[in-house]
Amino acid sequence: MKKAFFITLIALISLNFAHAQNIVGSWRGILKIQNVQMRIVFNISLIDSIYVATMDSPDQGVKGIPVESVMFTNNMSLKILHPPFMMEYNGVHMGDKIIGTFNQAGMTAPLELTSAPEEGPKRPQEPKGPFPYNQEEVLIINRVDSIVLSGTFTYPQDGGKHKAVVLISGSGPQNRDSEILGHKTFHVIADYLTRNGISVLRVDDRGVGKSGGTFANSTSLDFARDVKSAIEYLKGRSDVAEIGLIGHSEGGSIAPMVASECSDVSFIVLMAAPGVTGREIIVTQSEQIYAASGMAPEQIGKVMEVNKAMLDLVTPDKDIAIIEKELYDLIKNLTGNAVTDQEIKRQIAQVTTPWMRYFLNHDPRLVLPKVKCPVLAINGTKDLQVASKTNLDAIYFALTGEKRDENSSVTRYNNSVTVIEFEGLNHLFQKCETGLPMEYSKIEETINPEVLTAIYNWIKGLNE
Repeated sequence: MKKAFFITLIALISLNFAHAQNIVGSWRGILKIQNVQMRIVFNISLIDSIYVATMDSPDQGVKGIPVESVMFTNNMSLKILHPPFMMEYNGVHMGDKIIGTFNQAGMTAPLELTSAPEEGPKRPQEPKGPFPYNQEEVLIINRVDSIVLSGTFTYPQDGGKHKAVVLISGSGPQNRDSEILGHKTFHVIADYLTRNGISVLRVDDRGVGKSGGTFANSTSLDFARDVKSAIEYLKGRSDVAEIGLIGHSEGGSIAPMVASECSDVSFIVLMAAPGVTGREIIVTQSEQIYAASGMAPEQIGKVMEVNKAMLDLVTPDKDIAIIEKELYDLIKNLTGNAVTDQEIKRQIAQVTTPWMRYFLNHDPRLVLPKVKCPVLAINGTKDLQVASKTNLDAIYFALTGEKRDENSSVTRYNNSVTVIEFEGLNHLFQKCETGLPMEYSKIEETINPEVLTAIYNWIKGLNE
């Protein structure tokens, strides 16, 4: 009897372990809430008989968020909880599927998960070698901050002197390709321009990839010094003629900062660049994204009331401890017990970083009038992150003192300032449907060819 019981017990343990293995792995599905479709992935593991998991949101470029609790009972029922995000998933395990519902902050939607592997995104524009130009791995020394940056310099093979551009990335830690959601935007730009006779230097941000330094706690002022160091590097090359800057998003704020102080900059291209303060950018961005996501106007009003009040407290001359205390009191008073202390602290941390404090209060309109070199400013009409018309108008007025021609997609001023607004393009300059950031990864196009052509033609035409 004892022997039979032992064998039966081993069989039960083996059976339970086998079922456990069925739930272990990556489970992915598409969450549909209002006008938004977003991929969600739960990566479930079994460690010392305890289930743990991380959550990915590929369309937001977020990976590996640890969830607080994973419960798998009766080899069937799955519950995943993450209170800081007010998120809960409940599902029933059925072979290679989990049928369930996703709940976050009171919004509930069905979410079916599958263990089937996901195909990698198609990126037809991503450059593939062999390349008809030279490539060099280069080191850029920022002597002011005592850091070494790593980058790639591409240049024509004819041995002559050519115009060269430095690519300046947008907000957040970016590698030299400005890789976002599988799109290598700067690699595509560099490849196109170099094939057409313009040399390109693209660099890993400080603290990213092979570059030294620390990204955290850095501001646009720090990144501007990195760009100046890149210019010094190019000045030391015998194969470089004129030097220009191409900045995307935040990089479009940094380019004028550098050009206004550096006579070695011959031209700048501003791609989806801010023309107003970061505070104005974020307020408009939030309203546009909420509306495009299908949020009701009254809900938008309530959320924006909190957002605006929070941003108004984040001023550059106030002690950080005072700001944090005022933010906590404000959020607590406006939301009551609807938001946990942990979530409140997370929101406070997001808006009080050195980068955010600088960005919120930096006004490009004070810098742009000091820029004396030719400027090309471009954006897409469906950019929800840096509103096209508002910012292009502000950039043009700051540079020229005149209002932009609203009846034309291309506006010029004395051949030194050109503004182009591309119909139907988003913040990454992709042809899109909604302009929502969640859409970026689903679009195969990395950057619209018309944009590449426009940038090249403008640079080429500067000396004509």
